[in-house]
Amino acid sequence: MKRIFMAAMLVAASMMLANAQTARKQVVENGGTGPYKAEVVEDVSSPKFTTYRPQNLKSVVAQTGKLPIIVYANGGCANNNVEMRFLLSEVASHGYVAIAIGPYDEEDVVAKWKDVLSFSYPETKAKVVLANGEVIEPKSPEEVKAYQEQMRAQIEKMMKEQAEARAKAAKKGQPLPAAIQETYPKMLLEALDWLTDQNADPKSEYYHCLDLDHVAAMGQSCGGAQVLGVSHDPRIKTCVMLNTGIGDMEMQGVTQEALNSLHQPMFYLIGGPADVAFPNAQKDFDRIKDVPVVMMNTLDGHSGTYYEKSGGSYCVAVLKWLDWQFKGDVSKAAFFLDDDYLKYQYPDWKVVRKNF
Repeated sequence: MKRIFMAAMLVAASMMLANAQTARKQVVENGGTGPYKAEVVEDVSSPKFTTYRPQNLKSVVAQTGKLPIIVYANGGCANNNVEMRFLLSEVASHGYVAIAIGPYDEEDVVAKWKDVLSFSYPETKAKVVLANGEVIEPKSPEEVKAYQEQMRAQIEKMMKEQAEARAKAAKKGQPLPAAIQETYPKMLLEALDWLTDQNADPKSEYYHCLDLDHVAAMGQSCGGAQVLGVSHDPRIKTCVMLNTGIGDMEMQGVTQEALNSLHQPMFYLIGGPADVAFPNAQKDFDRIKDVPVVMMNTLDGHSGTYYEKSGGSYCVAVLKWLDWQFKGDVSKAAFFLDDDYLKYQYPDWKVVRKNF
């Protein structure tokens, strides 16, 4: 009898484990400034991704209806989303579910940005202030030059090693080593597939909580190439391109040919001439033929304002775009379609648009 009881307890425990989903949670910046406090979630059944969502998900859905989705690809095509935590958490606090490439990461985002910004200080900005209030001082020209040379050497070494690994794998008829394909464009669709399955699963925390008719793909820098790589998917209803553009490059197997498959409104948010992505974004804008496209340029360079509280003005612009596109808030359209209105809010920003 005792054995039967213990066996039953083990079965019950294993069923509870199978039904449990959330492995870890954390709250960024007190959950954001939106009406629904956000949380960052790692799920046991999606170890390749991190989800940013409102806390008390069911309660929020009961108030607002199903929540739109953002699938997000990282700068550098990296396998963690620590750099965009402030923005993604803030977006989630306004009633969105964002799922980002990469597992849960506890790295100190402020410290990470401090190092990045000190070596890539945008000449067009008078002052750079982190979310914790710390003012960043730029490195000297000599330090920047030494840093750039070091980075260039590391990149060249990595590219050489990857080329050798590809050649070796091709010669043996083997797939690419995992380190070379750590992230890839299709991961955005894999993330969307996972949310779709969760939305249909009565045991899931996301059951009937997600608006699958309103899906945005968003990416920063290299992540923007990954967005273009999946933009043909009919489920993606808008693309948000942050400090990115494909231009004449090939990245992650994506070229300018992807622009011919666009079927949704496009929003490019670029850091102006100081942004390394500026020339490519200009070419993308010129080459996009039929779909509505807005391109805004700021003075923030390639790092945008992601290191500021709540993601800074870049998050403001992203939320206005999403609210207009997905929540029918036409009052937000003026930000993108009325030059005088934009100038009133952000005098230094420049906007171009077509196909509206």
